[in-house]
Amino acid sequence: MKDKDTLLPSTIKNKEKRSAVHAKIKHDKKLEKKKRVKAREAEEKRALELGEEPPARRTPRTIENTREVDETVCKPDDEELFAGNDADEFSSILNQDIVPKVLITTARFHSSRGPAFISDLLSVIPNAHYHKRGTYDLKKIVEYATKKDFTSVVVVHTNRREPDALLIIGLPEGPTAHFKLSKLALRKDIKNHGNPTNHQPELVLTNFTTRLGHRVGRLIQSLFPQDPDFRGRRVVTFHNQRDFIFFRHHRYIFETKVNKESESKGKGKKDEAAIPKEKVIARLQECGPSFTLKLISLQHGTFDTKGGEYEWAHKPGNGYEPQEIFLMIQII
Repeated sequence: MKDKDTLLPSTIKNKEKRSAVHAKIKHDKKLEKKKRVKAREAEEKRALELGEEPPARRTPRTIENTREVDETVCKPDDEELFAGNDADEFSSILNQDIVPKVLITTARFHSSRGPAFISDLLSVIPNAHYHKRGTYDLKKIVEYATKKDFTSVVVVHTNRREPDALLIIGLPEGPTAHFKLSKLALRKDIKNHGNPTNHQPELVLTNFTTRLGHRVGRLIQSLFPQDPDFRGRRVVTFHNQRDFIFFRHHRYIFETKVNKESESKGKGKKDEAAIPKEKVIARLQECGPSFTLKLISLQHGTFDTKGGEYEWAHKPGNGYEPQEIFLMIQII
């Protein structure tokens, strides 16, 4: 018969014994980890005393460093890619020839959290304007926005009283990006949130390294002015990781803290009275909202559910097909 210490907890029917075995296994693993850490620290200390290089640390296995290499990752010396930047739909805005102007509206049916989310977006995106949807078709809204010199249209779609999708349309030539929206936390839902000023924010985009990511990143950049006012200490971040785009809105906070340190008088003597010493500490305060985006489709030109040509859509069997995308956004 096998020893109980070698049994798996899942094979033990008695609940108390199963919990005890699980706790013992967990405790043993913790002790082994402590021993490994102490042994590694001892080796590093010994190597430093002898003037040798410390042993290399093992790299932990993560999803990021074990994923397959993407052939579409942009290279710094890709002349074709950067030459195309001067001729794409966003070049006039990103070269600061045109000031971005964004129209934000809703789907035909929206909930109470929809306007609250739009209110937060208006405080994040400079020069953004909200227009009620009414009974107008989205194509009519796109035509109106183009005539009024808007550079982008953002449509907030809601389902079951919760915003669940964003449609970003570049004007006047597109493209149109459809994002699934999740993990939404409004500003009022964030504890100890900050109140942003009207200064133009600093925009930070990370990990938009593939050709598709490069294009989506430029679409997102076209929503914001390219001359941030750093005095406002506002930062808007779009972080792409594993094909999810995480949005955060922060504000820099600089605090002055006083540390009491004693001044030495002579050798080995210290003054009893401590002398205060000021130290400036920088931290981030979240302003909100925060949410997660996932690209569903990227379409050539402006919004067109019938004759539109898709630049990219989820692969069949691994997401949505163009026909399913049409069913999802035809009610927008």
